[in-house]
Amino acid sequence: MIFRYLRAVSLGACASLGLATAAAFADSGHGGTSPDAPIRADGHAPIGVMGDHLHKRGEVMLSYRFMRMEMDGNRIGTSSVTPQQIVTTVPNRFFGLPMQPPTLRVVPTDMTMDMHMFGAMYAPSDQITLMAMIPYISKSMNHLTFQGPVGTTILGGFRTESEGLGDIKVSALASLLDTKTDNAHHKMHLNLGLSLPTGSITETGQILTPMGTRPTVRLPYSMQLGSGTYDLLPGITYSGHSGRFGWGGQLNGVIRISDNDEGYSLGNEAALTTWVSYQPQPAISFSGRIEARTIGDIDGIDPAIRGPVQTADPDNYGGETITLFAGLNYVVQRGALRGHRLAIEGGLPIYRDLNGPQLATDWTLTAGWQYAF
Repeated sequence: MIFRYLRAVSLGACASLGLATAAAFADSGHGGTSPDAPIRADGHAPIGVMGDHLHKRGEVMLSYRFMRMEMDGNRIGTSSVTPQQIVTTVPNRFFGLPMQPPTLRVVPTDMTMDMHMFGAMYAPSDQITLMAMIPYISKSMNHLTFQGPVGTTILGGFRTESEGLGDIKVSALASLLDTKTDNAHHKMHLNLGLSLPTGSITETGQILTPMGTRPTVRLPYSMQLGSGTYDLLPGITYSGHSGRFGWGGQLNGVIRISDNDEGYSLGNEAALTTWVSYQPQPAISFSGRIEARTIGDIDGIDPAIRGPVQTADPDNYGGETITLFAGLNYVVQRGALRGHRLAIEGGLPIYRDLNGPQLATDWTLTAGWQYAF
């Protein structure tokens, strides 16, 4: 199956790439040597792709991205399930502990995550580009609580929220290829990054239990703001241009180095994405992209996270998805705002095989600004 191949090849290749030295090359998307030369709108990948390009010696780029993800409804594997099915058929991992019923009794129904990502890139030489990304995250999740230890009577609903700094990521990009032919320009580089455990993993919130009480507890893993671990972020990126067309691909991974202070680590990840773009004129380009992603379940358990809800079970995380994206890039060509880029990209999943029960992603949206000087 494609995802088993992707998991084995991606994580193995990414681990090997993580031993490489970081370097970078010049990006033809910034207007070349002439101050009046056209700037290619597709000189950058779609805005949802990180670490896609490199810069010239001494160049700095600042960026801001706003990302929203909406999740609605639950799945087990590839099948949708109702809250009533979950509370009557899915065992409670914590059954046998005090006040724990035999099946799940609290079901998340939808979730929204907003992320503000502030980025900076700097090229100390034509062969090295360094990158840092600082996220600020806001999450909210709605739930239904079913009354008592059995049955399908709804007791009520509640919402949990968390907000704050996420895990900061620092990376270096290493040039492997930068060649021009009569018809095309090809580039390839390594991505080598490290995620720092700056996001909180001890967020709390008030819940509604099946017995009608409203205690304040530690929120489940999906509502925390970080991983709590140092994570390797290896990858490799290729891009090309010819006339009005552009294309590219990126393979990347997330490798958890060890357990965090609460006794668990999030699942390893691998993702493969490819894109094509069409540029009717230098200032604007349209893009289409497809991404296949696989995420492992959680290894270990936080003893402070427990209860008759699917999000408290480490086994109900991860899975395999395929998502289609459409995007638009625009870059100002003249005047005081020359070189400022605006971009937007929306995504819809076309395949979801989740370790469930688990909330399923409905759609994603990324909008951003970039400026190099």
